[in-house]
Amino acid sequence: MKKLILGIAIVSSAFVFGQKQDAKDVNAQLQASNKTAMDAYQAKNYAVAAPKFLEVYELMKSNGQEDKIYMYYAGLSYALANNVDEAIKIYTDLINSGYTGVQTQYTAKAVKTGEVTPLDKNTWDLLKKSSSKDYTDFKTEQTKSVEPDLYETLSTLLLNAKKNDEALALIEKGLAKYPNNAKLKEYQGSALYATGNTDKFLSNLKEQLAKNPNDATNWYNLGVLQSKTVSFQKAIQLAANNPALTNNAYQNLVYTSLGDDAKAVESINALRKSNPDEATKLIEARKERFNKALPYAEKWYQASPEHLDAVTTLREIYVITKNQAKANEMKAKQTELEAKQPK
Repeated sequence: MKKLILGIAIVSSAFVFGQKQDAKDVNAQLQASNKTAMDAYQAKNYAVAAPKFLEVYELMKSNGQEDKIYMYYAGLSYALANNVDEAIKIYTDLINSGYTGVQTQYTAKAVKTGEVTPLDKNTWDLLKKSSSKDYTDFKTEQTKSVEPDLYETLSTLLLNAKKNDEALALIEKGLAKYPNNAKLKEYQGSALYATGNTDKFLSNLKEQLAKNPNDATNWYNLGVLQSKTVSFQKAIQLAANNPALTNNAYQNLVYTSLGDDAKAVESINALRKSNPDEATKLIEARKERFNKALPYAEKWYQASPEHLDAVTTLREIYVITKNQAKANEMKAKQTELEAKQPK
């Protein structure tokens, strides 16, 4: 989950609330809630920060000073606290409200120090209009929209919650606004695959690879979808800094090379008596597949020597290819790893 650097300023004691509540009491409560939220966030205590950010938002809203940035911070904190339901609710509300987070920043340069000073709009206007020569170089700048981040984060939350149809609808809505968003395109592929729409998923993968042929994850996914060794090999070539993906790619190379071995054994056993010649052909074909899988299995073991499946698969391949010494070595490694498994 992407973390953002919070830039929340403590609200001034001069904050104007109108007559709904006593201004001093509300402002004290507002500053206290804001400080608690900020301190909790900085301490990575997101479960505490989230409701406090919402409290700040509700206090300001009830007194005519609504600012959805605090709602945004609450949603981010809920997401970081793995409170998926609350995070989904807030991010959905923010997107449906049209929130972008775009703000205008006001600055001026202090003549004495030469430093650029951030100012609120009223102060900036007053200084600019005054005859004071203490400040110069008055500038305004708009902050970047966070709307793409809202779509990206909510898509991830929905996919992780297995709300795949909702995720796909949201992603397509986001892509209508941001058609070149790489993350949404990637998430679209995940959503299509999760919803069983493999044809569109395949089309999406090919489109992504045409734009970025160096994406190891997309090559891996293409290999899974098409069971093609060349795609897994390409993924490994590009995933030098991704050991998990490399491990999975080698594993799939082994299984793709072996094919449906249980079915092959069943066919061999069924033909042993009725058609021994055909059974022999199937046995030889099986050996050939195991020989093909052997270098991939050895690479898988080299990449993940503590992975039990890598060890047991390599041991079985050594047995079939009649390398008993190596099979015994893997058997010893298997026993070692099984002893470490929780009882």
